[in-house]
Amino acid sequence: MIKVKIKRLTPGAVMPSKGTEKSAGFDLTAISASWDKEREQIKYGFGLAFEIPEGYVGLIFPRSSVCKKDMSLSNCVGVIDSDYRGEVTAVFNVPDPFTANVYAVGDRIAQIVFMKLPEVEVIEANELSETQRGEGGYGSTGK
Repeated sequence: MIKVKIKRLTPGAVMPSKGTEKSAGFDLTAISASWDKEREQIKYGFGLAFEIPEGYVGLIFPRSSVCKKDMSLSNCVGVIDSDYRGEVTAVFNVPDPFTANVYAVGDRIAQIVFMKLPEVEVIEANELSETQRGEGGYGSTGK
């Protein structure tokens, strides 16, 4: 088990919690929202900063309830590195701000999942091993 320190940056910040004992992620509650008209995005703040242990990462995903909203997480998955100490936020794309069904401040809008990272050494190579799939991608293995 890892221990993650969480700092409330504002008094109204809600500590992350799991929906059920077996949930993979900890729900994050929006305490602020700001509209970026030019990009048609809403930035939600959680009022929280995390101290994720070295060798781990926090991954921000939308909650499954996003399927009932007219929005999508702008970067698909947020990556919170172990050395980041700022406020964790989530930015959602909104196609039409005037008619869109969006999350409100006070809603649980995202979840953070903590994952252990493998140690990786990147090696430049002139050749790679051959496989049956080869360079086939984007649906090349069938439907």
